[in-house]
Amino acid sequence: MNKAESWLEKTLQYRFQNALLLQQALTHRSATNHNYERLEFLGDAVLDFVVSEAVYLARPEASEGDLSKLRASLVKDESLAELALELGLGEHLILGSGERKTGGHRRGSILADALEAIFGAVFLDAGFDAAKALINRVYAERYRELPDVGDLRDSKTRLQEWLQARKMALPKYELVDVSGQDHKRRFSVTCTVVEESMVTDGESTTRRKAEQDAARKMNDLLIGEQQ
Repeated sequence: MNKAESWLEKTLQYRFQNALLLQQALTHRSATNHNYERLEFLGDAVLDFVVSEAVYLARPEASEGDLSKLRASLVKDESLAELALELGLGEHLILGSGERKTGGHRRGSILADALEAIFGAVFLDAGFDAAKALINRVYAERYRELPDVGDLRDSKTRLQEWLQARKMALPKYELVDVSGQDHKRRFSVTCTVVEESMVTDGESTTRRKAEQDAARKMNDLLIGEQQ
């Protein structure tokens, strides 16, 4: 049993019948063409179904829209990356030399994709029930701490509602910089609330995400001032 197999058995209580599936699930495309991307595609579908059932059973009074928001909060890349970090997944990734040098084992997108690939690999290795059991073990604490649906509104929506409730003008978002190469763009924006004379900045891989980041910071400022 190699280091990755030992980690998986100890951390996730699962042993692969076909160890090559685990190796593929941990392999980034920078290392070889035989990588985790196809397994990630499969794991994403299995994860959606398993989490959908879990939130459906956990919140019997929730509407379809609320269930969708709960599921989205659990399966989004940020949540997957956090789980992967907690599990120590990054230590076992197989990366090309460039990704290793630039810290690929800590990159959120890679961690999220690899965790989904593991779910897909378990599905192929032992079937749906085994994949479901593994996913539910990984998500057990998240299930116990499901947020209120009202807390899942995105930052821009929450900011807009807060301002409208006080009959204030809507925030203004301005793109101030785009940097990086084509496949690694970084967008920088500002969010301005004129009546409060407040400006926050945000940065991310898309303009939409950067605006959300700036809105989140603005929410923190405004709510903090009201407390």
